[in-house]
Amino acid sequence: MNNKKALPILFLVMFLVMVGFGIIIPVLPFYAEKIGASPAELGMLMAVYSLMQLLFAPIWGKISDRIGRKPVMLIGIAGLALSFFLMAVSNALWMLFAARIIGGLLSSANMPTTMAYVADITTPENRGKGMGIIGAAVGLGFIFGPAIGGIFAKTSLHLPFYLAAGSSVLTFFLVLFVLKESLSKEQRETNSTQASSRWAAFSGPHAILFILQLFVSLSLSGLEATFAYYAAEKAGLGTRQLGYIFMIMGFAGALVQGGLVGRLTKKFGEGRVIQLGIIVSAIGFALILLVHDFATAALYLSIFGIGNGVIRPSVSALLTKSSTAGHGSVTGLLSSFDSLGRIVGPPLGGWLFAYTFNLPYLSGIVLSFIALVLFQVYSGASKSALKGQ
Repeated sequence: MNNKKALPILFLVMFLVMVGFGIIIPVLPFYAEKIGASPAELGMLMAVYSLMQLLFAPIWGKISDRIGRKPVMLIGIAGLALSFFLMAVSNALWMLFAARIIGGLLSSANMPTTMAYVADITTPENRGKGMGIIGAAVGLGFIFGPAIGGIFAKTSLHLPFYLAAGSSVLTFFLVLFVLKESLSKEQRETNSTQASSRWAAFSGPHAILFILQLFVSLSLSGLEATFAYYAAEKAGLGTRQLGYIFMIMGFAGALVQGGLVGRLTKKFGEGRVIQLGIIVSAIGFALILLVHDFATAALYLSIFGIGNGVIRPSVSALLTKSSTAGHGSVTGLLSSFDSLGRIVGPPLGGWLFAYTFNLPYLSGIVLSFIALVLFQVYSGASKSALKGQ
């Protein structure tokens, strides 16, 4: 399929997937509380989804190398629709947990398979642009989804879940009828005959990039979990203002991912863009310590968001270009490391905030520095591996 036609379709698919996912974010805590969930149980409800993503994203990525991207994307989107519908009809806590487990298990197919599809249809020099476009779709979906969920939750707490299910069904038919398979029959057969572990991509210098992504994800999710309390304490900001701040940050990140990542990676290479992203993220963390009102919170968080936003697409592009494992295996494992960061980050951030409220952002600077050092180690190891060939 012509990548000029496929990329806008993939953008729309991931945008709709993330709108559906985002719709339930502001509603789920109140919905679970209504059913009888304690704060600890709500935390587990959030964590179990990420845990399923951690465990199953590499498996789905590898399956997509063998049977093709399209069938695996359809499974992922159908799983998302099913989980939203189950949540909509839940009247007991175990039903919500079952829905989240099913959703996490099946929808973990979506991100790695879409990224692998992009890697299939883009040339190495345009890979960063393709990954950035998908990153922008994810960012915009997360902006519009929660806003839609918040509006319709006023009518009924059940309605957002039905809307999310409807959005997923629409996406399913979009993929079914419009998107063509990116892997030829010969490629699928070749991948099927190559017996390799789903950890095959985690080898040599490449392993360092996966760990780097873990640190980036860890610092981001720690910030997301604590910033509401931090902004309330330092600048007296309320929930509505925080919603606007995260929306501004999301738009800034999406614009850079959709418009700049491709140009920057083409001109300077993924390595320099990753390093630049880490440095800008660290500056963002340092500036957040100086927040004192709405304007500074929006500006400093956007600087962080822009830096953080260019890293993941560039890491994805670099790995799919240089790893000999299948694209699905690579992107699946990368999604897994991302999920691990999202599981560990919020409780770690909360614990650091409870100790002293500046600590999550000081630790973010330290994590950024570690990520920068890891990239230098990766560069050195890659050069040594090339000389040894």
